[in-house]
Amino acid sequence: MTVFFPLDTARIRLQVDENRKSKSTPVIIAEIAKEEGICSLYRGWFPVISSLCCSNFVYFYTFNTLKRVWVPSGEKSRPGKDLLMGFISGVVNVLLTTPMWVVNTRLKLQGAKFRSEDLHQTHYKGIFDAFSQIVAKEGVSSLWNGTLPSLVLVFNPAVQFMFYEAMKRRAGHGGRKISSMEVFLIGALAKAIATSGTYPLQTVQAILRFGQYKGNKQSGFMGSLGNVVTLLMHRIRRHGILGLYKGLEAKLLQTVLTAALMFVVYEKITGATFKVMGLKRKLKH
Repeated sequence: MTVFFPLDTARIRLQVDENRKSKSTPVIIAEIAKEEGICSLYRGWFPVISSLCCSNFVYFYTFNTLKRVWVPSGEKSRPGKDLLMGFISGVVNVLLTTPMWVVNTRLKLQGAKFRSEDLHQTHYKGIFDAFSQIVAKEGVSSLWNGTLPSLVLVFNPAVQFMFYEAMKRRAGHGGRKISSMEVFLIGALAKAIATSGTYPLQTVQAILRFGQYKGNKQSGFMGSLGNVVTLLMHRIRRHGILGLYKGLEAKLLQTVLTAALMFVVYEKITGATFKVMGLKRKLKH
């Protein structure tokens, strides 16, 4: 995540700053570094890493708990069941960790030189100060800005996991051992499919989390739905369908590489854990 973090910085600038021209990812990164300094490419690194650790823990813990309960030992899970388990895990993850993602979005964009005049600077001293200011000035509910698109986006990891598990089962058919390179490629492909399909909603999610969109003030589900639809239609009217995919190049480079490496580590840790557990059982007997 640290190595690929500048890609995430480029992505969120393109999503939130509507007037910033969509150029190639290296050009965007060079522009940010030139205007704001090299360190700006890593602005908000710690809040994002903290949120990512919590989010991954909640998601994988929930997914593997459900898998242990719903899939009997020795049986193979079906893609439909993988999708359902991924969906439930995603919902739990969104409801518990959205406040952290709202805060890190604000901190990542603090000090940015926006092209859009309607975006103004924020002044937070850190994670806890950001939480405090958001609650004091905008209300507790603002910590869950963008929850609706986030809930829809639970299909992203759900679809990702479904494709990942399906491709892994196919690659390991007949008891064949899957190499780390194959796990990497399977993870990358699964993430690319899921990310491309849901990217427009990720753009809306980032804008709402930033908290400076002055849209429908109606509360509840209908107000949130109205904001999502309005933002999507506004982007299409101004920039066409491709405007919904502004920053996708940076997103794919960052998330696909990160996710693929994550799956490799995940498989290695899981395998090592089961070996240790199996060794302990033998020693007890």
